[in-house]
Amino acid sequence: MRFPDATCVLVVGGGPVGLALSVLLSGHGVQHLLVEARPGTSRHPKARGVSARSMEILRRCGLEEEVRRAGLPASHVFFYRGRSLVDPDFVRTGPGRAPQEGGGRTPSPGLICPQDALEAVLARHARTLAPAHVAFSARLLSFTQDDRGVRALLEDRTTGTRQWVHADWLVGCDGAASTVRTGAGIAMSGPTGLGHYLSIRFEAPLGEVVADRASASYFLTTPGRGGFLAVDNDRHWIYQYPLDPRQDDTTALAGDHHRLAELVRDAAGLPDLQVAVQDTMTWRADARLADSYRRSRVLLAGDAAHVIPPTGGHGMNTGIGDADNLAWKLAAVTAGTAGEALLDTYQDERRPLARQVIDLSLANSRAAGGYRIDDELLLTAAYRSTAVLTDPDTPARPPLDPAREHGHGGPGTRAPHLPLTGTPGPSSTLDLLGTTFTLLTPSAAAWQHQYDTAAAAGLPLTLRPLTTPHDTAPHAQWTDLFGIPATGAVLIRPDGHTAWQAPHPPTDDATLLNALHQVLSTPPTPH
Repeated sequence: MRFPDATCVLVVGGGPVGLALSVLLSGHGVQHLLVEARPGTSRHPKARGVSARSMEILRRCGLEEEVRRAGLPASHVFFYRGRSLVDPDFVRTGPGRAPQEGGGRTPSPGLICPQDALEAVLARHARTLAPAHVAFSARLLSFTQDDRGVRALLEDRTTGTRQWVHADWLVGCDGAASTVRTGAGIAMSGPTGLGHYLSIRFEAPLGEVVADRASASYFLTTPGRGGFLAVDNDRHWIYQYPLDPRQDDTTALAGDHHRLAELVRDAAGLPDLQVAVQDTMTWRADARLADSYRRSRVLLAGDAAHVIPPTGGHGMNTGIGDADNLAWKLAAVTAGTAGEALLDTYQDERRPLARQVIDLSLANSRAAGGYRIDDELLLTAAYRSTAVLTDPDTPARPPLDPAREHGHGGPGTRAPHLPLTGTPGPSSTLDLLGTTFTLLTPSAAAWQHQYDTAAAAGLPLTLRPLTTPHDTAPHAQWTDLFGIPATGAVLIRPDGHTAWQAPHPPTDDATLLNALHQVLSTPPTPH
């Protein structure tokens, strides 16, 4: 294919993080090109847990229902422990937090959706939004950068043709062995080889066997047995077989389907099970973090920036959160409404969170009694950076706090979910947010002048009254959730995190305008 000669953003890597970034960039109207070396989306389920926060992001992209149709039903989101799949003394436990339909902390509970199915949904949508700008069988060979942008050499792997492309920004979403990270000279730190596994994708009639114990994951308590991952809890499965890294017969084992089928039967406890092995993948559990998320015109996201142990289910979800944080900032910088310093806040906000997620996942991996997945953990993310205006006397909080209450989050935290009643219309406060900053308040008339002043300066802002003709939200609920009176307002960023708040309309004309300038790293408008 012929690549465009120039683009605003070059995204390298077409896994769930790169594809999510492409969808989000398109939503912000950012011209971009995504290249992926593989000929198509993943054929292996790989990651499967899509957290509540990721589902909120997909909801904003209009993809929530399609992803739910591709995933397991909520009734299967349990975790099984037993010596085999037919152990009569099995234990079945639920997730760390029970999904709350229609209330609670989120309108979009998490689910189990295999990565191959999720990537297919994201790829279809990315191609629809940016035709001819999502290129599989295309890889980055090398790049150089200066203060004007990045010059990248791309190769069409189908034809072998090569072409130089200029981009204002380059984002590496190309995994743990990132070519972009290596090319930018960014190192990673942390332990490797925490576990080695052979992932066997197979087909077998196990649906009736597990009918009374259907779960998302089946952890086998017999040492050295690993466990099973449900793809559909019927005929399609993954068996995770632990490998001994000291043995050198992994390649031979991966190619011996007869022996692999025997491993599956033995682990399942079903010696006569009919097993059809489809393919295999070897992988290693690491816990590594990039020393930097940005070097000049190059940024990293997903596994290129952090490799998180799978014990917790937060790896892919942390990457999707990276994409959500980065997309609006790239959009603001490329549109000229933000200064380049805004991109420094990407690392300031996301790297400490990844550090904490890695530590939590490592603690899970060492838990003798097993671990529980907290589906709503990432809802508690709190940012500290120049893109968040906090009271300087407010003590810093951890990036993630599982015990954090739903409301009273304040600047830096995700704007809370409040169910809205009435039809038709939005069903959550989160549905009131868009691709601009949102000034959310129950007292829209009192804030109109502040909004008009900011809008007249050309800043990306939408005024949303909390109460509309189609939905109602009592002022008492506003105060309970946001911790400020109903005369106040919150300034919410395009990624759903609160940037600033005030309990009452300011008496001057420019307080809101100046807050936006500070968040966007632009000089204040002269009076």
